[in-house]
Amino acid sequence: MGNRIKIRRKELRIKQAELAEKLNISNNHMSSIENGRQKPSLDIFIRICDLLNVTPDYLLLGSMHAYNIPQDIIDKLRLCNQSDIELAGDFIELLVKRNNKTHNEPKL
Repeated sequence: MGNRIKIRRKELRIKQAELAEKLNISNNHMSSIENGRQKPSLDIFIRICDLLNVTPDYLLLGSMHAYNIPQDIIDKLRLCNQSDIELAGDFIELLVKRNNKTHNEPKL
């Protein structure tokens, strides 16, 4: 979980000290959370999710895979807004149609 916090924080270009300040915790405590030496309290965890604009399952479920979809794709989708998710869904529908068409073409 700590590594996901660190990755997302860096994606948003937020310094560790800046996040710690927004959470009203010490930079050492934030470092310990990111390095897995300490777990955040529930209150801090919820505030981290809010500040990093992620869902709790994004931080908690780490290595879970759904239907053999690579984890990095799932992680990135969790970071998208609803409009982007709908666009990704439309793109996936196009891929499914293309694959169905390819599988149904007569072989020469």
